[in-house]
Amino acid sequence: MRKEVFRMERVTCKEKGLVMLEDFNLNIWEGEIMGLIPGNSFGLHSFIQLLMENVPLEDGYIFYHEELINSWKGGKKGNNRITVIQDRSCLVDGLTVADNVFVLRQGFRKNIIQPAVLEIQLEPFIKEIGIELSAGTYVDKLTSFERVVVEILKGIVAGHRLIILSEMSALLGVDDLKKLYRIIRYYASKGYSFIYIGTHIEDLLQFCDRTALMSNGHIEKILQPRDMKFDKLHSISKEYDKMIHKYLENRKDKEISGPSICDCYCKTQNMKYPLTFGVREGECLVLQCLDNTVYRMLLQQLVGENTNTSWRMFLHGKKAEIPGNRHIALLQEQCNKTMLFPELSYMDNLCFNLDKRIRHVWTTGRIRKSIRQEYGEILGEDVFKLSVDELTEKQKYQLVYSRILLQKPEIVFCMQPFKGADLTHRMYIWRLLEQLLRKGIAVIILAVNLSDVLSLADRLICIDKEKEHKEYKQSEFASVSVLEPWLQLYGTGKSVETADDLDEF
Repeated sequence: MRKEVFRMERVTCKEKGLVMLEDFNLNIWEGEIMGLIPGNSFGLHSFIQLLMENVPLEDGYIFYHEELINSWKGGKKGNNRITVIQDRSCLVDGLTVADNVFVLRQGFRKNIIQPAVLEIQLEPFIKEIGIELSAGTYVDKLTSFERVVVEILKGIVAGHRLIILSEMSALLGVDDLKKLYRIIRYYASKGYSFIYIGTHIEDLLQFCDRTALMSNGHIEKILQPRDMKFDKLHSISKEYDKMIHKYLENRKDKEISGPSICDCYCKTQNMKYPLTFGVREGECLVLQCLDNTVYRMLLQQLVGENTNTSWRMFLHGKKAEIPGNRHIALLQEQCNKTMLFPELSYMDNLCFNLDKRIRHVWTTGRIRKSIRQEYGEILGEDVFKLSVDELTEKQKYQLVYSRILLQKPEIVFCMQPFKGADLTHRMYIWRLLEQLLRKGIAVIILAVNLSDVLSLADRLICIDKEKEHKEYKQSEFASVSVLEPWLQLYGTGKSVETADDLDEF
């Protein structure tokens, strides 16, 4: 008889008086990989929080291993024995892999720690999943993939039978994702259960047994194995796909020509071959880092952190630096959180980069009044009265991208612009990026995963730290990977139907 590992029954919970989850029903079977697609991010944080700890409920019941752990009457004290793996790692950098797995787990009671013994105890766990990883390695030396694996091992060793992975495709490259899927399948065959939270259909089709569709803090539908087909899941993002299709049809008739306005050269000890690329006016170039360490290296270089990297940039043939250069703009990861200043007003946030172009923007009220009149028609007058914390997520994205447009750069470097965004906000970010391109601004996107960004790209460069980098024109995108979205629009004629198509992984 199949055992049930986890169940939420008619759960309703509030945060600060606001209902975040309402009549929420979900169950997970032993050895099952359950997909979860949040149509929007509303209630998702509350759901993850309920998995980790038993916060008070307004209504409903939560069972783990058929034991009632939380209800509207009250819940068990302490954290639940469930592992949650997200973008931000919970590992301690100053300790080794073995220390993180054994010493920091709940119930470890030894007074004298013997590192060699712990490393020997961990080796069988590492070998059974077939990866190369030393138990004595310090965590700060690990790649993003190795960190995720260590967090899984930490949960397995601690006896956690349910593991949640959130947005792995935004963290890991294609090759690392394939290895991760193998590990998840292996542990699922051993009776461990998983919830995989993702916003991209392509991820979930690869290995999930069932998929839950979540919207506004409520489970709208559970897709059974017979429903796990590309055409049935594809209807979820139908509007998004129509927008992409229309853009690609228009874009293919407009060839990006002319000389390169910016040329870059990069050489690092992490890459066997140097990276050289240029970009034209109004062109979208995607740099896909097949290894997360290469992505981090490029990211550190762009934000001005000190690295062991040989980096040269030429703008219109003249050597250029990124810091303080108004002709170049940076859009950081999750810019709605990382590029806004809550202590400043909306207007000050909007004009933040403008002093490099308009000298007296801070001392002349007439200039700011003119900007407010111009952008008030676009952004709405009401937003100027709000603090940053009062803005919706959409308004935050709009503010950051409007700041870029006011700066009028020639080139914008974007670091994973869709990271952390739900389907609704991904569509909006996509439109904002397309607006930059329509203004003739060159857009260079750094990405680990190609979901979303491929549909904007005119060219793609796949960066491999061990092999020569491959460059693709838009007409060649169909040969990139059958797992990426919208490839059927480039003429591949292939689509992923079920997890069975991925047995080669």
